[in-house]
Amino acid sequence: MAGKDATKAKAAPKAAAAAPAKKPTTTAAAKSTKKTPKRVLPKNVRKLVTHRSTRPLWAKIRRTAKRKGVPAETLLKKKPKFVVKKIGGEKNGGKRKVLVKKGKKYYPTEETPKKSRTGHKIFAKHKRTLKAGLVPGSVLIVLAGRHRGKRVVFLKQLASGLLLVTGPYKINACPLRRMHQQFVIVTSTRLDVSAVKVPDHIDDKYFKVKKDRSPKGKRGDGGDIFDTKAEGWKPDEKRKADQIAVDKQIIDVVRKNKDKKLLLAYLGSYFQLRNRVFPHKLKF
Repeated sequence: MAGKDATKAKAAPKAAAAAPAKKPTTTAAAKSTKKTPKRVLPKNVRKLVTHRSTRPLWAKIRRTAKRKGVPAETLLKKKPKFVVKKIGGEKNGGKRKVLVKKGKKYYPTEETPKKSRTGHKIFAKHKRTLKAGLVPGSVLIVLAGRHRGKRVVFLKQLASGLLLVTGPYKINACPLRRMHQQFVIVTSTRLDVSAVKVPDHIDDKYFKVKKDRSPKGKRGDGGDIFDTKAEGWKPDEKRKADQIAVDKQIIDVVRKNKDKKLLLAYLGSYFQLRNRVFPHKLKF
């Protein structure tokens, strides 16, 4: 029995070798041999496809062409601005150029405000947030500007998101100013400014300075027409009065504190880093 099985096993591969291999069908052979020609895109289409910024535009053009039932390349062809039309009459020349797209017949006398894009929030409608620990009455350390290193008192946040701070001016010569919260360090020292009343007219427009960039002397005014230096900015009496009113309230709050001497010295001193003092190890 074992010998018969061995002979059958030897005969099986011979029979398989003798059997002719199946030929592929004509359609399969044709598919394998036939090569699809590469599509050559026009130059203006290649520019749109290759650049990352214009790729979405090409996708939009394809969708529009599909909707209209025309090839996408036809939408990229430049349309002529003028069309030549025949005109009758002996003295008219016979031909005339006519604009394809005519201009507006009506122009508004007043500029209308531009509408915001759908789903796009303009800066005026952005949410104004404050970083951790920044509350009215917090003592801040200024890191930039002409008052850098000084300690100031945070009063409130303005509509633009900027911080309204004051020195007070009588202690460290820092007036009412706007500052970005990115350029201040928030300390753990806080004052109770709930009773401090900041005038309502102190807003972002209050701090806008109108600089007179025109020369001092003008013809007919009797001035020097060759003097081209612009006048420097000077605070008006209204701003001086506001500064005195706000500072008086804050100094009263400091004086009511049990550590008033320490607080007055703290607000009047500068923040400095000395040798072997590392900012990441400090606790403000």
